[in-house]
Amino acid sequence: MKQRLIDPHGVTFRYRNLRSSFKQFRFLKPNSSGNTSMISRKLLSSLLLLVITADVSAQENSRLDRNNLLQYRTSTGDVKPVTTPTEWQHRRAAILAGVQEVMGKYPGTKERLDSSIEVVEEADAGTYLRRLINYQSETNDKTPAYLCVPKDVLAGKRKTQAVLCLHPTDNTVGHKVVVGLGGRAGRQYASELAERGYVTISPAYPHLANYWPNLGGLDYVSGTMKAIQDNSRALDLLETLDYVDSSKGFGAIGHSLGGHNAIYTAVFDQRISVIVSSCGFDSYLDYYGAAERVWLFGQGWCQIRYMPRLSNYRGRLDQIPFDFHELLGALAPRPLFVNAPLHDSNFVAASVDRCAAAARPVYKLLGDEEHLVVRHPDSDHNFPDDTRAEAYQLIDSVLRP
Repeated sequence: MKQRLIDPHGVTFRYRNLRSSFKQFRFLKPNSSGNTSMISRKLLSSLLLLVITADVSAQENSRLDRNNLLQYRTSTGDVKPVTTPTEWQHRRAAILAGVQEVMGKYPGTKERLDSSIEVVEEADAGTYLRRLINYQSETNDKTPAYLCVPKDVLAGKRKTQAVLCLHPTDNTVGHKVVVGLGGRAGRQYASELAERGYVTISPAYPHLANYWPNLGGLDYVSGTMKAIQDNSRALDLLETLDYVDSSKGFGAIGHSLGGHNAIYTAVFDQRISVIVSSCGFDSYLDYYGAAERVWLFGQGWCQIRYMPRLSNYRGRLDQIPFDFHELLGALAPRPLFVNAPLHDSNFVAASVDRCAAAARPVYKLLGDEEHLVVRHPDSDHNFPDDTRAEAYQLIDSVLRP
């Protein structure tokens, strides 16, 4: 006979007839009052608690296979195959829940803030104007950003689409690098897209260069989630601009830090209809060879500006409740372009391929397998000219079909 216990958190486990499991304790003799001794009862209770705790703990620590996204866990704890788009939504919801365990809760965009902007400076950049602005990202916080607008759009000759341009790690110039002010080749995608006729917005990243929000005071447990929220608020702002055409959604593009920032943001904000990630990730299992030193608090992914809670998984990286396999799957079926150079010293190209291979069946299930594109240029941690050009063409195909 099988029996079942359900703990207060919904964890279920089965065990065979409890009495038969403890036959070894039949040698215990009753005392003069006819009862098993207190010591014996305590021993039995302790052993039973140990069995229950071990079983429940094992199930709580289990996660679904990151390499098989076409499975999901039911409300009763059973694992079933994903065979329909509706069933995929169960797995996707679990992925988002796992992400928020580490990053903190996604605030969302339910509260519309003041859409006015403060223009700090303006510069003529040839075919477009480049404005350094501050916009309201929280009730008590403003985020600096570069807003690039083609001159003919400002003149009212046409409306145009917009792209969120997220900068790589740079503690000196920060978001200046994506508008061509950082002196680093391959990072000027905001200015190039503006020259291509798009409106671009490039927020600063928390705790880099000129932007130091009080994360704790704003109730964030990670700089990553604050960045996601800032990016979503930037899209809110773009929607208020009468010269922006958002009917096809928005693009998001980034290199390195900006590469994973684009993925994280698009997972939560589905207004982003096309994503470009350059040198932005590999599996957490493969990051710098899983060296313990990069998983210490304050190092690598575990810095305050990223996700300090990840340091809790040092030595058990396989238990991190999400990975890029799942994140790429959560983007499906939206077009995703990944630049993963063969000689990137930060992220391993073969690991990127494993993440993409796990996500590809989800794209196929949703009818758009070809929407996941991975390129491996023969370069280091960079975004080569021809690879950027191909990425821009993908953005054009979605926003300007």
